[in-house]
Amino acid sequence: MKILLLGAAGQVGWQLRRSLSVLGDVVALDRHSSPLCGDLTRPDDLARTVREVAPQAIVNAAAYTAVDKAESETELAFAVNGHACEVLAREAAALDAWLVHYSTDYVFNGRGETPWVEDDVVDPVNAYGRSKLAGEEAIRAQGARHMIFRTCWVFDAWGGNFCKTILRAAGQRESLDVVSDQFGAPTRAALIADVTAHALRAPQSGTYHLAASGITHWHEYASFAVQEALAAGVPLKVKPENIRAVPSTQFKTAAVRPANSRLDTRKLRDTFGLALPHWQDGVRAVVKELAAHGALAPKT
Repeated sequence: MKILLLGAAGQVGWQLRRSLSVLGDVVALDRHSSPLCGDLTRPDDLARTVREVAPQAIVNAAAYTAVDKAESETELAFAVNGHACEVLAREAAALDAWLVHYSTDYVFNGRGETPWVEDDVVDPVNAYGRSKLAGEEAIRAQGARHMIFRTCWVFDAWGGNFCKTILRAAGQRESLDVVSDQFGAPTRAALIADVTAHALRAPQSGTYHLAASGITHWHEYASFAVQEALAAGVPLKVKPENIRAVPSTQFKTAAVRPANSRLDTRKLRDTFGLALPHWQDGVRAVVKELAAHGALAPKT
C-alpha cells in the first residue's frame, strides 16, 4: 500500500510514521516539505501533490489546533481544518483512495455527563470546533471512502501537550492550580497511530470515536503524571498534595472549553475488534520515556 501522510511532524503524525511503515511505502510530508506540498493552506499545490503521489490511502494528521487563537484567526482555522479537507476528499475520490482524518470531541457542545456517541447532535461551542466540523462535513460530501477518527486530550512524548506542560511547571513551582470540572480521557498519539494502522488493514467507511479507556479530569490527570514522575526519580518542586483542584471559571480563555469530552468508543471497538488501554497506561509510559531521556530535568 502506498500512503500519503500529512502532518508528519506533529504528535500524531510522528507516531504514524512508525505505525504506517509496516503497511507499505509512506510518503511523509509536513508543511515545510518541498517539492511535494504538505501545506494545507496551499490547496492547489496540495491537490497536485496528491495526484503526483497517487496513494492508495491519504492519512491527514495535519490540523490547525490553536483553540484560543482560532477565535481571532477563524479564516485560517477554516482554511486548514475545513477547505483543505474538501480538497483531499475530492482528490481521494478521484483516485478511489481511502482518506483517514482526525477530528475532535469539540464538535459537540460539551454538556451533560454521558459519553458522546458518533450520531449525537453536533453543536460546537467555539471556532476551532466549528472548523473541525466543517472538515468532517466536507469529507462526507465528496463521497470519498473515508475513516474519521474523533479523539480527545491527545498527548505523547513528542510535541507540546498538557502532560509535558504540567510536568515542566511542576519542576519550577511549588504549587499548581488545575481544573477539575472538565472530563475526558488522555489519549496517547501512539495509540491513535496504532489504531489507524490496524484499521487500514481492513478499512470500513465511517466516523469513529477513538480515545483511551477510563474517564478523568485535568486535576487527576496532572496529579497522576506528577506521581509517576516522582516515582521515576524526577526532581520536581511540587508535590501531589500541592496541586489544587479549581473550577474552570478561574481561568479566562478566549475560547469556551467543553466540560464533557467523554467519548463512547464502542463502535470503534466492535468494528475493528479492538481493546483500548486505560488512559493511565499511556501517561505512565510517556512519563517514563521523558524521564529516561532527561526531558524532565530542571533547567540550570
